[in-house]
Amino acid sequence: MQNEKSDILKTVTTVIAQALKVDEAQVQPGSSLIRDLGAESIDFLDIVFRLEKAFKIKIPKGELFPEKLLTDARFVQEGKVTAAGLEELKKRLSGADWTQFEKNPQVSSLGDLFTVGMIVEYLSGKLAATNR
Repeated sequence: MQNEKSDILKTVTTVIAQALKVDEAQVQPGSSLIRDLGAESIDFLDIVFRLEKAFKIKIPKGELFPEKLLTDARFVQEGKVTAAGLEELKKRLSGADWTQFEKNPQVSSLGDLFTVGMIVEYLSGKLAATNR
């Protein structure tokens, strides 16, 4: 089973490059799926499907890319993620880099958190939990 982060990164790079039809060289740990690689919402379903197949795991709906959270008034108000929303997102996206987003938590900027590195961190934790 692929547990080493470098092995996970290699597989994630291949999966994302195939799903988004981009060159593997463009897929870097800091690459934003939306901003840098041109992913659209429908692509997230394809990426999850491909990751499940590649790693032989099940990724529950909304676990890797928490979409329903953004329609909850406790977590989003006037186009911004609330403190409670930020806390909830941090629990779900533990591998994300929150530095910039916390300064101005606009919902429209949330996609920048979905990076290749965030997916690698998620999978690393998921695979470690599976192998216990």
